[in-house]
Amino acid sequence: MSRTRTALLAALALVAGTAGAAVAAAPPDVGAAAVPCTVEYKVQNQWDTGFTTAVTVTNNSAAKSSWAVKWSYAGNQKVTSGWNAKLSQSGTAVTAANESYNGPLGAGSSVSFGFNGTYSGTNALPTAFTLDGVTCNVDDGGTDPTDPTDPTDPGTGSRVDNPYAGAKVYVNPEWKAKAAAETGGSRIANQPTGVWLDRIAAIDGVNGGMGLRDHLDAALTQKGSDELVVQLVIYNLPGRDCAALASNGELGPTEIDKYKTDYIDPIAAILADTKYAGLRIVTTVEIDSLPNLVTNVTPRATATANCDTMKANGNYVKGVGYALNKLGDAPNVYNYVDAGHHGWLGWDDNFAPSAALFKEAASAEGATVADVHGFIVNTANYSATKEAYFTVNDSVNGASVRTSKWIDWNRYVDEQSYAQAMRAQLVSIGFPSGIGMLIDTSRNGWGGTARPTAAGPTTSVDTYVDGGRYDRRIHLGNWCNQSGAGLGERPQAAPATGIDAYVWMKPPGESDGSSTAIDNDEGKGFDRMCDPTYTGNPRNNNNMSGALANAPLSGHWFSAQFQELMKNAYPAL
Repeated sequence: MSRTRTALLAALALVAGTAGAAVAAAPPDVGAAAVPCTVEYKVQNQWDTGFTTAVTVTNNSAAKSSWAVKWSYAGNQKVTSGWNAKLSQSGTAVTAANESYNGPLGAGSSVSFGFNGTYSGTNALPTAFTLDGVTCNVDDGGTDPTDPTDPTDPGTGSRVDNPYAGAKVYVNPEWKAKAAAETGGSRIANQPTGVWLDRIAAIDGVNGGMGLRDHLDAALTQKGSDELVVQLVIYNLPGRDCAALASNGELGPTEIDKYKTDYIDPIAAILADTKYAGLRIVTTVEIDSLPNLVTNVTPRATATANCDTMKANGNYVKGVGYALNKLGDAPNVYNYVDAGHHGWLGWDDNFAPSAALFKEAASAEGATVADVHGFIVNTANYSATKEAYFTVNDSVNGASVRTSKWIDWNRYVDEQSYAQAMRAQLVSIGFPSGIGMLIDTSRNGWGGTARPTAAGPTTSVDTYVDGGRYDRRIHLGNWCNQSGAGLGERPQAAPATGIDAYVWMKPPGESDGSSTAIDNDEGKGFDRMCDPTYTGNPRNNNNMSGALANAPLSGHWFSAQFQELMKNAYPAL
């Protein structure tokens, strides 16, 4: 997929940016003032022998420079891996201590961490927690079905503030089977991933595979008596992905009517079926479309004829608006619009114009901003969620890090700070204040031996940034099957302020595009950015592509990439 931007080469006035932070500051809760701390412990995903949990700790007492949370299990639960905390276990007793980057915990501030664990029999919730030896009040994240004010009241089919809160997420059986068939793949085969509806035939199922109704029926089985989110990728605009070739679609630039009647309308009809009213259906609407109309059109140096055509005919804006309008009619559907990523839209000449274009699309073809529940960033991309060893406000020997070759005057250095800033911008121009953001963390872990463990040398801004950055790509504009990439943060709800969830919308192991030209009937072309021998173009400042060799067509299974992602996973598997 096209992940590009136009460099802002002129000198810019420096202003404060928003660096990613593990601790989300919030005003103290007056009602909880008598309680020194509170702990919210939520089991986000559970299967036969394992579970994923998110924990949020709020400090209502004096500020701390470090912290440690402790609890004990009543059963045989074992913590196997975690993130955003150093986790240890002795018998049934567990300790979660701060990492080097999230030790400070102010009065009224919260910190979140998560972990995976195993169990057999029952997985009873812990009943008591301490913060630095002081007993905390506990919120187990449950819901009260008798309370009409409960924002996560189950089973009503009406929208909730965050669809991921208190819910399991659908595990695609087709992806699960492919992952489990790989050596070591069973470690992640139960993770939830997006279902990509990338052509009309996908609605009924391609080559005997599962169609939309098949997935929704399977989701009902997985749901049981719990809440469950199903993640769908709506991805079939006319003239799709105008700045790339690997992910071109089946519809020509002018086929907007076919997009509406043969693609969106059938999907909307299925989602409106009352059989599925108890599911929380998240749609991520038209990846890569609208940002291309900002960065890859005339007079930009990165302009393409195809993107100029799509801007002139308005079919991206019309298509997105139509999809939001029709899909948003069902009360259990949550529309999230693609908002690129920080290495695409984080520059001043891209940021605000992109937000304005998102609003234009959300007001087209009968849609309103109320049809948008939120936005998604980093879909199928590799940008790090949070950089720990530098911020956009740092300087080296008097020079701002924004002058480094890697940051190149961007105002954001990672996805979380970008997502939070984009959310604020969108609210400021008229989107509802309750919109949330999703971050695709499926392939942005950048673990393994190349992962930095400290800031880079302060010889120059370039050595400082390059030595400390998690994202090990050659250039931020590289987007195809990146060498050295790893699985990122596991899917989890509400990991940070304004972020509804970390998600794996791009199923790990599915190719971004073929390394060489391959004849096909899917409308997919050959993009040199997927060729490991390619020396680049203006969109990546003429750098090598960084792509893996021997890749198949986009969307097809790429075993070598899957193994690379597991090897470089962070948190490690």
